[in-house]
Order: sequence, then C-alpha cells, then structure tokens
Amino acid sequence: MITAYAYENRKITIFELSIKDTIPPSIIWLDLYKPDEQEREWLSRFSVEDVPDEEDINEIEASARFYQNNDGLHINSLFPQRAGQDVKGVNVSFNLRKNFLLTIRDEDVGLIRLLRNYLRLGKIEATTPESLLLELFNLKVEYLSDLIEDVYTVLENVSEEVFKNEELDNVFKLITRQEDSNGKIRLSLLDTQRSLRFMQRYYRTQLSDEELKDLREMLSDIESLMPHSQFIFDKLNFLLDAAMGFSGLQQNKIIKIFSVAAVVFLPPTVIASAYGMNFVNMPELDWRFGYPMAIAMMFGSAAGTYLFFKRKGWL
Repeated sequence: MITAYAYENRKITIFELSIKDTIPPSIIWLDLYKPDEQEREWLSRFSVEDVPDEEDINEIEASARFYQNNDGLHINSLFPQRAGQDVKGVNVSFNLRKNFLLTIRDEDVGLIRLLRNYLRLGKIEATTPESLLLELFNLKVEYLSDLIEDVYTVLENVSEEVFKNEELDNVFKLITRQEDSNGKIRLSLLDTQRSLRFMQRYYRTQLSDEELKDLREMLSDIESLMPHSQFIFDKLNFLLDAAMGFSGLQQNKIIKIFSVAAVVFLPPTVIASAYGMNFVNMPELDWRFGYPMAIAMMFGSAAGTYLFFKRKGWL
C-alpha cells in the first residue's frame, strides 16, 4: 500500500497512490507499507539507486543502516512496538530526499499511525520532510520514555512479590519478560541516538536552526534515559538474585525438615532392626512385656532426639 502525504494551503492531505500514478510535486511524505514487487518496481522509476528490500532494512551493520547516495540520506531505524506484555523492535527504512520523505516498512508501526492521526487532526505542524522525520523521532523518544516508566511500575510490584513463596514462578516470568523488554528499549535508544547523530553530522546544512535545536534536545533526552535503562538492568539483576536466593532458602528448609525427620527416626529404626532379627537366644522374644518395651524404647528414643534438636535450636 502506498500512502501519500501532501502539504497544500497550509494543510496536510492524506491519500493513496496506485502504481499507475506519478508522485505529485506537493508530496512531503511517501509511506510504503508491505510493498509488493509491482510497487517496488513503481518506486524504482523515481529512484536513482536500488530500492532497499526487507533484507537490506534489517541489516545491523552501521554502513548498511546509515548512508548517503544519489537518492539522499538513508536511515534504517529500530522502532519499539508493544506485543501484548512484551516489547519487540520493528525496522523502518527512511530515505530523506530533496522534496519528500520516503518510508518503507513490512510491519505496522504504532508511532507512524500516531503521527498520521496527529497530522490529520492538525496537532503537529510539519511542512518539510525534515520536520516530519524529526517529529516521528520525537514521538519515538517520548514513547521509549513511557516504556521505561512501565518497566519501573512492573518492577515495583515484583519487588513486593519476591518473598512470597506462592508467587515465585510468576516473579521469575515477570523478571525474564522485563529484562527482555528493557534490552529492546535500550537497543532502540542506542539506535535512535546513532540515527540522530548521523543526521546531525551529514545533514546539518539542510536543517533549520529550530530543527537543529529539536535534534539536540532529543539527543539530550536520550542521554538522560540511558542511566535509567542501566538502573533497570541493575534492579532486575538484584531481584533475580533475591528471588533465586529466597527460592534456595525455601528448598533448604524443606531439605532440613527431611534431614531432621531422618535423624529423629534413626534410633527407633535401630531398635526395631535389633528386635527384628529373631535370634533363638533373644530373651525378650518370650517375655510377656517384650513388645510393649520395644515400642516404648522406640518412642522414647525418637522423643529424646527431637527434644535434643529443639534444645540446640536446630528446629
């Protein structure tokens, strides 16, 4: 699907293009969502270089994610995306050309939908491709900040559940999920920082003073969010160690109970073994009170062992 955003009469107009159309001169943003071969071929008619495919967009090398060519500035940026309780990253290809911003993506991105709604409602005034890109990155930084706050909130609840034995399984699952989410948030922060610095380094002359100021503010916000992300990693490690330590303590208590029980019943077992041999010359075999005496000795030895452990404070 090809969605075009045109700026005319101080207003953003959103409409769809087909492969039979040409790119109008008023276009400032062209968004290709899950483009097929025909749409890629259509775009190649308006491009000097090859149109990046899905494999190119998901490359991790810096040289493949940030570069310039005859079509302008190219940035492949990782966008955070909520997937239920988890966070995943979606790569979006940006091509900043002289007249418009080109985005290519194979997955739906919530921040692009949000930007689209803001443009439709007039909450954001973007008149140039550069301002559109910066507005989208600004929304991205704000969203990353919200995700970090969400992780904080979850960890506060986890801290109260760590020492509840019946909640340990849930605690381990939550810690693992939040560690994965925080890792993806941090990766997206680093990727955004690299993208903005690349723009600042190679696209400075095309940006206005106000846009450069916004870019520097976003970089400053990212710098302030980095320590928060590291703190979350430290807290996650602490909670994981605490949960594992408490789990080990609970297991030791169970093992201790079995150990004490084995020692308490050891003397009665010895007595029962002795009188269970049935030798001929055992005088207690023919004694009227032999059986009661053996039972009393077993109970007495068990009680004595238990009282000894209790006095020592081992129970």
